[in-house]
Amino acid sequence: MVTMRTDRLVLKQVQKFFYRKKIQQKPFPQSLFPFLQTEKETIKAVDDISFEVQLGQIYGVLGANGSGKSTLIRLISTLLLPDSGQITIFGYDVVKNSYQVRKMMNRVSVDAAFFKRLSALENLIYTARLYDIPVKTATTKATEILERLGFKADRMDGGMEDLSRGMQQKVAIARAFLTAPILLLLDEPTTGLDPKSKRDVQAFINEIRQEHEAAIILTTHDMAEAETLCDQIAIIDQGKFIARGTAGQLKSQINKPESTLEEVFIELTGKDLQEE
Repeated sequence: MVTMRTDRLVLKQVQKFFYRKKIQQKPFPQSLFPFLQTEKETIKAVDDISFEVQLGQIYGVLGANGSGKSTLIRLISTLLLPDSGQITIFGYDVVKNSYQVRKMMNRVSVDAAFFKRLSALENLIYTARLYDIPVKTATTKATEILERLGFKADRMDGGMEDLSRGMQQKVAIARAFLTAPILLLLDEPTTGLDPKSKRDVQAFINEIRQEHEAAIILTTHDMAEAETLCDQIAIIDQGKFIARGTAGQLKSQINKPESTLEEVFIELTGKDLQEE
């Protein structure tokens, strides 16, 4: 009998494939009949990934653009279904128990959506009401979170459309923390933020981890951020985890304990973080 772990997120041999038409140059006259040339190419976006994240732990995923980071986050958040393998969140299967799973988590991504004509505070109160949080409680909590993120009080009542990209991202982060989830999926949460805002957000993530025990997955391009925040770090390349461990353990894998995480990443993958 398999024991289900109810205190952690567990992924077991998870795979996700996408398919696209393979473009091939055909000689004349074959090129006149494209319906005879249809070939599909399989893209392994997530390829046999297994790992666990316990409550109170921050698990970092580093990878270049197109490496599979965001697909992995979408699988965990139930936005995509795995083709094989299993994902359980505190004992609940993301396919069979998606409703229960969604109530436990929140997600921050670089493409967060809002009601642009509503204010930051109104957007947060709207979200809170979806979770049956009273307006008064929601207003107090939303204001407190925004202040802790360095959000100025006089901007909270202004329309979202008048806020900078960085300020909007802070509202997205506040929205994720507002409902006190026990699983947080942070998909490049500090992208587009100025250095001070980055520090505000990173400090807040650490505070939340200490005050409100939650399992957190963080994808990032920021090596210093990963080293500062993450208990464990996995490097993903072409859909596979090619290395994992603490920042120190990753550095030891290339026999250069004094190296930076960026040097480790380039050594193991042979590419820059921004590569497609």
